[in-house]
Amino acid sequence: MAVDAPLALGYIAHMQLLPGKEAAARVAGILHPKYQVHGYSVQLTARKIFSVDPTGQIDFGGSEYVAAGRIEIPTQQLRLEDRYQWWELGRGSYFLECNEALDLAENEIALIEPDDRLLRAGAWHVPFYVRGRVIPVQLLLEVGAERLRVKENARLARFRLFRITGDEEAARGARKIKPQKRNLPVRKKAARR
Repeated sequence: MAVDAPLALGYIAHMQLLPGKEAAARVAGILHPKYQVHGYSVQLTARKIFSVDPTGQIDFGGSEYVAAGRIEIPTQQLRLEDRYQWWELGRGSYFLECNEALDLAENEIALIEPDDRLLRAGAWHVPFYVRGRVIPVQLLLEVGAERLRVKENARLARFRLFRITGDEEAARGARKIKPQKRNLPVRKKAARR
């Protein structure tokens, strides 16, 4: 009988999405709370961008693991009146380091997802969950457009904070699911002639 263990025990953890102001308390390095903190999210900003050195290596046990190298991409001034400079990126993969760092409680988990404007500009990073301390937040940025310009401190990712509860009080509203036996087809023995 194959049954999902948490369901068999009648235990279902709940994830409560926390307001942006509460999430902001777990973020160090916010540049402008007025613009970065929203109803249920905090935007993350670009600090450094690196090109990916072409060779990384991964194996089963980890003894031959080698992280792909990083080569910092310098910024350039696009217009004389610009206060901040720009990165000019071609199609491909880049490591992006954010200005922000996270420090989450033991019962919290964060979702980091691409900002809508980043997607509309032709780039993305995979949404992913993090726990504990993340100093600094780092993303693997994928540029699908022929060219992407990113200004220093651009808001390009969104952080959403969830509180995980699994205690009796929080699970009261959860419906307990009883494991059910599977009705497997019974093979009939062939009659001997």
